[in-house]
Amino acid sequence: MWARGPVRARRVPAALVALAVSCAMLAGAGPVAAGPVAADGGDGSGRLVDIGDGRRVLLDCRGSGSPTVVLVSGAQGASDEWTHVVDAAHPEAGPKPDASAVLTTLARSTRVCAYDRPGTTRLDGTPNRSTRTPSPTTAAAGVRDLRALLAAAGEHPPNVLVGASWGAMIASLFAVTTPARTAGVVTVDGASPFLKDTLTPAQWSAWMDRIRAADQGKGLEAPDYPAAVREVEGAPAPPRDLPAVVLTSDHPWDLGVGGGSTWPAWLAAQRRLAGELRARHVTDTDSGHGIAVEQPQLVAEAVRGVLDRARAAQQR
Repeated sequence: MWARGPVRARRVPAALVALAVSCAMLAGAGPVAAGPVAADGGDGSGRLVDIGDGRRVLLDCRGSGSPTVVLVSGAQGASDEWTHVVDAAHPEAGPKPDASAVLTTLARSTRVCAYDRPGTTRLDGTPNRSTRTPSPTTAAAGVRDLRALLAAAGEHPPNVLVGASWGAMIASLFAVTTPARTAGVVTVDGASPFLKDTLTPAQWSAWMDRIRAADQGKGLEAPDYPAAVREVEGAPAPPRDLPAVVLTSDHPWDLGVGGGSTWPAWLAAQRRLAGELRARHVTDTDSGHGIAVEQPQLVAEAVRGVLDRARAAQQR
């Protein structure tokens, strides 16, 4: 989530430097059927879905069409980061609901879903209503939960995965481990597994220490990056024909760990991520780490491009 970055960036542009970046239509799918989907999540946006083992996850799906876009937030970030934007003229006001937000925009032309992972908080600071789970968590655990959630909610493939910050680790791993149901992937200043190589050992170690200390017994999501990197490294290579876009911030920000700027390492890791995914790499974003709330139309445009490619491939 942009509000804390990879743990998350703060909420106003003066503080968009991440405290630590967590470092994510062919006719068809209609509204979600009833079944395991429970009552409204409590704030008018989404439903609590029973995913088994006594757990429920808040899912917000809108629109119709295929492929279905699945929005995966950054660390500790709930689904509302995809329904809010920052007004560039009044950034001090923080993010507000807006019709130009990513989820709202995409729902006009296809099915789109966002969800609240365990241990995430909404933009107003309140915890979400998804069932809490122990931390730390890994990318593979995020993929398992997402698969269970989509199945329980009756949301049908194919899916385009869109991951911001830490959410990009989940989205990318979902794409390469579930190729049969994945139509494309978009990362939004996403956490890259290559950061372990591009950061200095001191920076990587200090970042991991900061993430481990971030929860402080509050039940917040805490990504286990070393485990996630091993999971990604052990996964299959991305399909050569997978439509993909990597969006990278161009307003410098810093993890603020281990001495020296981490900005060059972030950019290098983004380039390597784009190469691994064979993705179109968009670096002219006029944004800090929170691209989804700062430049939602740019994110929506990138997703629409992937949707167009996926639909064209299905028609061949």
